Amino acid sequence: MNIRETIPADIKDILHVEREAFQRDSEANITRDMLSDLSAEPCVSLLAFVENQPVGLILFTRGYIEGNPRIGVSFLAPLAVIPKFQKRGIGGALIKEGIKRLSKIGVDLIFVIGHPEYYPRFGFTPALKLGFQPTYPLPHEVADAWMVLALRSDIIGVISGKVICCDVMNKPEVWHQ
Repeated sequence: MNIRETIPADIKDILHVEREAFQRDSEANITRDMLSDLSAEPCVSLLAFVENQPVGLILFTRGYIEGNPRIGVSFLAPLAVIPKFQKRGIGGALIKEGIKRLSKIGVDLIFVIGHPEYYPRFGFTPALKLGFQPTYPLPHEVADAWMVLALRSDIIGVISGKVICCDVMNKPEVWHQ
């Protein structure tokens, strides 16, 4: 497996991975829009390849915490792996590579709405319990899916507030799909 940063010419591969992974167009369309959203910059977009075939994608986009603009915030969305390549560690490798790259560019916190049994193995913990509210309220039954990973040890318990995402994601209908 090979992981590399995406380039604009990868859009066809990016959309293919998204459509295959989610079996619908909505995530692919949102991803395409986030890649051209200036408010999402800096973003980290990575493609995973197996035998030169694109099989996985991860995208991290910029956000911020209201009242704390100096804190570097990134959103992990989406993480997509084509079904026949799932359960091979590709998603985990994409997450680890993304975290490594984000820590180098000064990101302090990474947020995700994801599977509460999957993301904790990479250090993510429920964010509401730590004082971080999502851009839009989430139903109580999925509250633990809103998670955070601190890339600095001195930030949890010191910083809290409402987390705002890039313009494309800053719509209630995106949060409640």
